[in-house]
Amino acid sequence: MSKTHWKLLINPDYIGAYALPEGEDLTVTIDFVQQEEVKGTGGKKEDCTVAHLVNQKPMILNVTNSKSIAKLYGPYIEDWAGKPITLYASTTKLAGETVECLRVRPKVMVKQKPKITPERLAKAIASIQAGEFTTDKLRANFALTEEQDSQLTEALHAAEV
Repeated sequence: MSKTHWKLLINPDYIGAYALPEGEDLTVTIDFVQQEEVKGTGGKKEDCTVAHLVNQKPMILNVTNSKSIAKLYGPYIEDWAGKPITLYASTTKLAGETVECLRVRPKVMVKQKPKITPERLAKAIASIQAGEFTTDKLRANFALTEEQDSQLTEALHAAEV
């Protein structure tokens, strides 16, 4: 049974460690990054660096997370737009107390492509030969074994002859 973090119930404006499923990472895409005035829980306003994420709440970037993204994509925030980052929950010391925090992994965790069945490969080859599909799309969506890659190459070469 999954549990609900209490902070999810108060719907904060920014993503935090509480938003991740327990023990799981979340790979997101940066839409844009900018400096914004952020209102804290006590009503105090502060200028913060905020990463706006595609299909997620924005993330306030502290120096640690900004450095992690800079190591991945360089120091210029304009270059971060459209780039994926992988977030994970961690803890840090704040005012003598251990608190949850959101961190950026030093490398992006990429989902593995699914393997393709022989039947589906045969259909894909037929679609490629008919001009309805491309080898680039096939390779982008599926992990082909060496044998399947050879089969694909041979089938397409035979169709050209």
